[in-house]
Amino acid sequence: MATAALVAATTFTGLSTAFAADSGGSGKLISIIVNDPSNPYWRTEGQVAATQARDLGYKANVAAHKGDTNTERNLVDTAITNNSAAIILDPANADGSIGSVKKAKQAGIPVFLVNAEINQKGLAKAQLVSNNAQGAALGAQQWVQAVGDKANYVELTGAPSDNNAATRSNGYRTVLSQYPSLKKSASQVANWDRTQGHDKMQGMLQAHPDITGLISGNDEMALGAIAALKEAGKLDQVTVGGFDGSPDAVDAVQSGELAYTVLQPVAVFSKKAVDEADHFIKNGNTGVDQEKQLFDCLLITQKNADDFVAPFTLESMQSES
Repeated sequence: MATAALVAATTFTGLSTAFAADSGGSGKLISIIVNDPSNPYWRTEGQVAATQARDLGYKANVAAHKGDTNTERNLVDTAITNNSAAIILDPANADGSIGSVKKAKQAGIPVFLVNAEINQKGLAKAQLVSNNAQGAALGAQQWVQAVGDKANYVELTGAPSDNNAATRSNGYRTVLSQYPSLKKSASQVANWDRTQGHDKMQGMLQAHPDITGLISGNDEMALGAIAALKEAGKLDQVTVGGFDGSPDAVDAVQSGELAYTVLQPVAVFSKKAVDEADHFIKNGNTGVDQEKQLFDCLLITQKNADDFVAPFTLESMQSES
């Protein structure tokens, strides 16, 4: 499991940040490709993976595709050219990233996917992701407790190219549909982005001024929506729920602006992906039976927000490391 020192030890500084190998290590390169480090979730993903690779004696190179499959393809090509021993990849697109993973496999480089999946099995050596269905159910149940069983609400969803968006939305619907007096007035795609969350929330407020709840597919969209609600003077009338467990979201939970957030254990499975890559490099297998591995999410409310000791890390998670 990740520790505070692990998460804080590395700083993402750009698209080609290199880390020297520890003395006595293999010195081989592990290429790490994340989405967009301006989002603290993806930044932590890259930091944790790079730190763990360095601790195991590898060089590590962190790059970002920012959701663009062409950029991702070029970065995978670079990883191949650089004779990477393994690639840790947060895929840009469930379908569009298949070709890049396939190309790395054909070059003899094992790929370990983190956070998001691709829609083809047997290409990546492992797919390590949050248990999004479990996390969505956890969040929706808490949201009902906060908003009550009667409300007009809206939803912000993530990028349609990411299977996580649909999984969370479906998980919300499974829980909320059990309450006939909860009426969804609108749903908007905000692509995991805070600015888009703000703008889409503004539009939904204008169209549906009577809403009393918002459930969001991630924290960045929720925080953007909170800013829009503040501007409209309606934050005290609308219950907002998030998903990710980002530092800013935890601060918003502590202040009462956000009802809760669902923490994704990105610091855990990013480290685990590197461990499995190391095992594969040394032994020819990951040491794990299943390609797809699910990591349960945790609920953060005001009751346990003070236990947040590092980005995407609760104190209870450290005790298990």
